[in-house]
Amino acid sequence: MLIREVIERIEAYHPHLEGYVGCDGVKSGNPDVECTGVVAAIVPTMEVIEKCIELGCNFLYVHEPSYYMTPDYPEWRGDFANEVYETKRALLEEHGIVIYRDHDHAHAHQPDSIFTGVIKYLGWEEYYEKDNKSVPFGYSFHIPPTTVGELGEKLIRDVGLNGMRYIGNPTDVIERVAIVGHLFPNGFGETIETETTFTDYSTELIRCMEVGGIQAIIPGEVIEWNILSYIRDAVSQGKPMACFNMGHFSFEQLGLRFAKDWLEEILPQDISVHYVDTGDIWNFM
Repeated sequence: MLIREVIERIEAYHPHLEGYVGCDGVKSGNPDVECTGVVAAIVPTMEVIEKCIELGCNFLYVHEPSYYMTPDYPEWRGDFANEVYETKRALLEEHGIVIYRDHDHAHAHQPDSIFTGVIKYLGWEEYYEKDNKSVPFGYSFHIPPTTVGELGEKLIRDVGLNGMRYIGNPTDVIERVAIVGHLFPNGFGETIETETTFTDYSTELIRCMEVGGIQAIIPGEVIEWNILSYIRDAVSQGKPMACFNMGHFSFEQLGLRFAKDWLEEILPQDISVHYVDTGDIWNFM
């Protein structure tokens, strides 16, 4: 099977996005060659590429950008030379590896295929509050009562982290947890400002904690001056609240572990499919 045919099956698996123009697509290589195997990984790091070569695979299925720019162009577009990019590109070309990015289409599922994997591999499928639509761009769970410290240890263990930043009292007991979107300005939803009110994504999440009973959140990217400051003050006031900041790539890579599952279902059995854990991007002193 040609790599192009593999891509066609992937695109048929996802919801159709009419008139789509975005970051998804081929980022390196020639898709009109036979597929020798598939590697699924959150991001095509040098280590992932080397593992792809070791496994004898020439199709690298990823979720995040290849060449360090938000628009994810299939080449470096800075107005200066980038030796790191050139070395990476040369390795890909030497071994004929095709990179295909699948971001927007993966997130188009309901629930999206990335967080389906996160939920599955955290073991929270039975705790998912499917009918609770109060958490915007997120998923809520009613887990068995556990301490903040115990939940943090579980996340480190299940995701394979080197450590984790968190806000909270490690002995406080919590049971209502929400996986939420990235906490950066204008990231999700509409920002509405009147003479007397202000509403954005972070204030809506504060509503979920203040009114809706959510006690802990697990976001991807974070800023510190809105909901994180709210949680910090709540903890200082004795309220059992927490935030677990695992990091964007570490958190979402469980969705690529799940991608291996569905890729195996849609591809012929003679095409090997592998999941490569990228490891934690952060080291801790």
